[in-house]
Amino acid sequence: MNLLLKFFLNSNTTSWLRDMEADFGESTNAIRQELLRFENAGMLTSMTSGNKRIYRANTQHPLFDEIHRLLLKHTGIDQVVDRIVNKIGGLHSAYLTGAFARGNDSPVIDILLVGNGIDRSYLARLVEKAENFIHRKIRYVILSEEEKQTYISKTPEAFLLWESLEQ
Repeated sequence: MNLLLKFFLNSNTTSWLRDMEADFGESTNAIRQELLRFENAGMLTSMTSGNKRIYRANTQHPLFDEIHRLLLKHTGIDQVVDRIVNKIGGLHSAYLTGAFARGNDSPVIDILLVGNGIDRSYLARLVEKAENFIHRKIRYVILSEEEKQTYISKTPEAFLLWESLEQ
C-alpha cells in the first residue's frame, strides 16, 4: 500500500530508492523488488539522473485513475471534498498539502483552502463532522487568492484537489 500511496495519490510525486527506504523503514531490497513489479506492470516509469533511478506513476496506465480514486476513498480525502469543500461558500480552490501530498500516510489530512468570505464557524462544524466520519484529523489553512502563490511556492508537493467552476 505504501508504494501505491506514494505515487498514485499525487501523480507529481517522484522518488528514488534511498528516499523510500527512509520513508517506509523497509530494506532497499524489498522496496527494489516492489518497484520492479510495478514498473514491469507498467504502473511506474523510471529515469536515471546521475547515479539515482527516479520513479513516478505512469498516469497513462489504464488503472491510474481508478487507483487514484480508491486511494482518495481509503484515506478519507474524498470525504473531505464531499463533506467540507463542496459545501463552503466563497471557496475558489482546495489543495492537499502535508504528508499525504508527499505520498505518506498520516493521521492528519492537511488542506489549503483558497477563497474570500469563508464562514469559519460553519467550516469548523463541517470539519468536526468529517473528522468523526473518517477517523482522521483535518488541519486547514485559509488563504486569499493573493496569498496562495506565496504559500504554494513554499509547498511544492501541494496539489489541487478541487477548483470552483465559477471564477
